[in-house]
Amino acid sequence: MRPTSPARRLRLGLPRRVFSQVLLMQVAIAAGVAVLATGLFLAPLGDQLDDQAMRRALAIAQTTAQQPQIARDLRGTRPSPDGPVQREAERIRRATGAEYVVVMDARGVRWSHTDPRRVGGVVSTDPGPALAGREVMEIDDGTLGRSARGKVPLRDGDGEIVGAVSVGIAYDSVRARLVHAIPGLFAYAGGALAVGALAAWLISRRVQRQTRDLAFSDIAALLAEREAMLHGIREGVVALDRTGRIRLLNDEAQRLLGIGAEAVGRSPGEALGEGRTADVLAGRVTGTDLLTVRGQRVLVANRMPTGDGGAVATLRDRTELEQLGRELDSTRGLIDALRAQDHEHANRMHTLLGLLELEMYDDAVEFVGEVVGDHRATAEQVTERILDPLLAALLVGKATVAAERGVALWVSDRTRFPDRLVDARGLVTIVGNLVDNALDAVAGERHARVEVELRAEGRTAVLTVRDTGPGIRPEHRELIFTEGWSTKEPPAHRQRGIGLSLVRRLAERHGGSAVVGEAHGGGAEFTVVLPEALAEAAPAPEPALTAPAATPAAAGAAAAARAAAEEEAR
Repeated sequence: MRPTSPARRLRLGLPRRVFSQVLLMQVAIAAGVAVLATGLFLAPLGDQLDDQAMRRALAIAQTTAQQPQIARDLRGTRPSPDGPVQREAERIRRATGAEYVVVMDARGVRWSHTDPRRVGGVVSTDPGPALAGREVMEIDDGTLGRSARGKVPLRDGDGEIVGAVSVGIAYDSVRARLVHAIPGLFAYAGGALAVGALAAWLISRRVQRQTRDLAFSDIAALLAEREAMLHGIREGVVALDRTGRIRLLNDEAQRLLGIGAEAVGRSPGEALGEGRTADVLAGRVTGTDLLTVRGQRVLVANRMPTGDGGAVATLRDRTELEQLGRELDSTRGLIDALRAQDHEHANRMHTLLGLLELEMYDDAVEFVGEVVGDHRATAEQVTERILDPLLAALLVGKATVAAERGVALWVSDRTRFPDRLVDARGLVTIVGNLVDNALDAVAGERHARVEVELRAEGRTAVLTVRDTGPGIRPEHRELIFTEGWSTKEPPAHRQRGIGLSLVRRLAERHGGSAVVGEAHGGGAEFTVVLPEALAEAAPAPEPALTAPAATPAAAGAAAAARAAAEEEAR
């Protein structure tokens, strides 16, 4: 026996093409439905035709029994092949097309029959029910074969039963009617099958175009690969349908956007809330590499429409890149500041050398005191009014950078800020961004000045940063908090328009607000309110009965305070 080759086995099975498989399946379904419908129609058709034949036989028998002459002849004559009953019965049979019309007396003796030789004989079937006064419909076998029968009692003028009438319609004629109807039924079934096959072909062609004639196994493999790819890549993917509702979210998109799989089937606005991120995903903001902020993450979004009217948006996390860019900005600013400080230090050293060479020793001492005193006074001013070490260190550093850029950075006299912040790093980010923004705004201005004010009102922190720059036009006072919006040219390594957006996001995360207005005397004034930003103040310790001895550290702090007071008095 020769083995069957794999190609042979493939030809004997279903074809691989989706078009062929769908066509064969739909044609098979249409053929099955046509056969089933034909069978379901033919099954009751035979019963209906039999019932009609029996009722017709019964009606002929009833009509025959209602003729009073037959009952009188049955009483007044004897059964005879040429008697009046036989003649009348044959007339009725020929007129109605019945197979036979048999009239019998009360004993079951035939007075009429299709075969005259059987007249006078006893009927072959039981006449009892009809002679008992009941009408009978049945299909039975008799001397003339299988027939549909109707039997009724025969009554005389007084209503007495004197016999019975039995009428039969041959069953073969009923079957012939059924067989005669079958070709028409098959014609209708064939027409329905042809229409179904045509519809199946059209549907298969559409499926072929939509599936690009791939096999079902190929489609299943592609879907499996797509799921693995979408959930394995480190880039967020959001797919939307033609109505703008989310139909797919991979794992990275859920992580970046901070939402779960329950967002599928909802619009971006419903899933994310109103904001720039929802506008970018919905296509209300167009462009490439659009910046948006979600929570504390900086995202880059791109949106591509699809052929079915939907869209696919990709999201990349640029938070670390933005942080690196800010660190690069800070490093470049520090380098510039160090370069300027080195130049200024050289100038001061030259000045000091000149004073010493001219033997102006008192002036040299005073010059050194002034230089050192200015830096010490700035640091002491900050640390006396701001007790949080992170904020104090930030402002001292910013003051040095501002001085090298020719900007006066002042801490307001109304500033009083304790050391009990709940989220010190968040407030450092807010202060740093606002001060950097103010320094950029006053760059190149004469008598440039930036003022920082920090106040604690219970557990609420209020931050105000004022500058003497050109200010913010009223129509731009909300736009400046939008991601990606900036009036400055972006540097080569990153985009602008993120700092102020992060300020507002951080403020809103603490349940607060960030607004901008016009400062007194011109310029911009940013105000950030952070409720619940401060921890509860610790209760004051009870005063000791005996004053403890001063420690060296306390004595040093007191001496530093006295020195600072003397410096301010001078």
